[in-house]
Amino acid sequence: MESTKGLAPARLRGLPSWLLSQTALRAQRLGTSAFADAGASRSQYSLLAALEEFGPGSQAALGRRLGIDRSDMVALVRELADRKLIKRTADPSDSRRNVITITPVGVRRLEKLDGVVADVQDALLAPLSPRERSQLIRLLTRIIDRPTTVNSD
Repeated sequence: MESTKGLAPARLRGLPSWLLSQTALRAQRLGTSAFADAGASRSQYSLLAALEEFGPGSQAALGRRLGIDRSDMVALVRELADRKLIKRTADPSDSRRNVITITPVGVRRLEKLDGVVADVQDALLAPLSPRERSQLIRLLTRIIDRPTTVNSD
């Protein structure tokens, strides 16, 4: 994404929602490219991060937590299990469910991918000082954490 000056109408450039969308598109492009170069994906990173932070969980619950469609989750779990990054076992209390656990190999892979993510953040936020980055994170977190509704009356 180049500078927004002159590329879009001033009416759009003055909308935080438009600016956030444009920033999100840039972040997605940078992340997708960096993860591809590392032989990974955002979904793989998200699943490994969730398992490392929250511990083992059912495949369905992890999919809901991460917003990953059920069929995509099945493929993701299969791929990461084949690569020995996670372990899939039958839930002892319900054999229809799988419990997913990160493996030591998965933890090491997550740590390497943390470096990829850090590089993407640095590239995306290069124009901002460390203080501005912290402020941006605080402000975006406030927006994300607050439920929103739109009145269209």
